[in-house]
Amino acid sequence: MFLIDDLVEELNTPPDLDAGPIELTVEARAHGWRLDHYLSRLYPNFSRALFQKAITDGSVLVNGLAVKPSRRLRINDRLNVQLPKQPDSHLAPEDLPLTILYEDEYLAVLNKPADMVTHPGKATYRGTLAAALQHHFDQLSDMAGSLRPGIVHRLDRDTTGVIIVAKDNQIHHRLSRQFERREVQKEYRAIVRGEVKQETGLITTWMKVHPKAREKMIVCEPEEKAREAVTTFNVIERFHGFTLMQLLPKTGRTHQLRVHMKHIKHPILADRLYGGAEKFLLGEVTDEGSALAMPLISRQALHAFRLTIRHPVTEKMMTFEAPLPEDMEFTLAALRRHRGISTISAD
Repeated sequence: MFLIDDLVEELNTPPDLDAGPIELTVEARAHGWRLDHYLSRLYPNFSRALFQKAITDGSVLVNGLAVKPSRRLRINDRLNVQLPKQPDSHLAPEDLPLTILYEDEYLAVLNKPADMVTHPGKATYRGTLAAALQHHFDQLSDMAGSLRPGIVHRLDRDTTGVIIVAKDNQIHHRLSRQFERREVQKEYRAIVRGEVKQETGLITTWMKVHPKAREKMIVCEPEEKAREAVTTFNVIERFHGFTLMQLLPKTGRTHQLRVHMKHIKHPILADRLYGGAEKFLLGEVTDEGSALAMPLISRQALHAFRLTIRHPVTEKMMTFEAPLPEDMEFTLAALRRHRGISTISAD
């Protein structure tokens, strides 16, 4: 029987969910946790929705019995877990360009471009980061499943910047634990609408999936399906009508930074889902309207700028940085020329 306490203390690799049915014994620290929360925390690269469906379908048993996703666990509960096979379990390698910021025998750090989905999902099967990784690396972890080789965490399709890849399952697990325990320091850069008045601030909300538009997240009151989201921000540079921000997420909720910027009424430029419009045009900077309809940026102006981790083998603290992409630099150059006010360093 596999004990989760052994995994926590010794950082052993957890059972592979793709290998077939697995058995788990609930340890003391998980007493009182919801079943779906427990499984999604143990396997952070599988969605809670996937576990909820498996539980509802009877593919997860507690002490041999079918239960609800909300079932509260007790010490020494015995879990039998079998996830349904995904309809397309084969990921074809694709020769797509990758920018590697760092690589050793254990992991790689990349600068993800815009318009690249991290892994296949819904209607997107081609042109993914996962397929590119399959082509470029001889060995990758498969802890998160065959469609997510090496992928420890994700970035939205049109968010650029630093992303980490694990080359084996033990390394993957050790890195995932750092994300789960909020030991990873993440820094983003964003260009937002409006002049943010505070030099620094803290945004704390609860978030959940939009009840009608399932691709969106919303701020809500604390409730069963909501999760707390925390972001610290600093102003880097102000312009007339716009602000360059440093965003430091303390939690890792889906679309968290985009939702939080909308929440404080400063949506990220060109964020079509959260009020930033589909494109940001040069005419908006020069006040000449349609006479200058050239787009400065055509995707949300959000970039994963810097990431600090503890190396999973050497234990050395390491910081990786990806320079601002060309479209954000182009946008900032136009703002400085036509809308400049003052500069504040957040470094």
